[in-house]
Amino acid sequence: MRGFGDLEAEIMDRLWSWDRAATAREIVDDLRQRRPLAYTTVTTVADILHTKGWLRREKVGRAWVYRPTCTREAYTAQLMHQALETTSDRAGALLHFVDRMSGDEASALLAALEQVKARDTG
Repeated sequence: MRGFGDLEAEIMDRLWSWDRAATAREIVDDLRQRRPLAYTTVTTVADILHTKGWLRREKVGRAWVYRPTCTREAYTAQLMHQALETTSDRAGALLHFVDRMSGDEASALLAALEQVKARDTG
């Protein structure tokens, strides 16, 4: 799994932030507030994201309505897992990762580990 390209990331960011389905027209109109962009470019990239499995789509009238197939958090977790698979020393990589965490991030990690432990033992 690769990370998203620039426009793919912008489209996914909008859909995750909005937390609802949206048409390509809504996405284009929002993106155009920052830069000029063709409607067909956005529809093409949305179709690519659909083909890759990142978006589901449904026909509403004449327009496709797009919704992410996973949360931003699930996507981030997949990227983190993929990064760990690139090394034979996962413990070392995790140590470097944790060493760069803020106190709040470390607390969140500890809380997540406790949840997993409780789920696995309960």
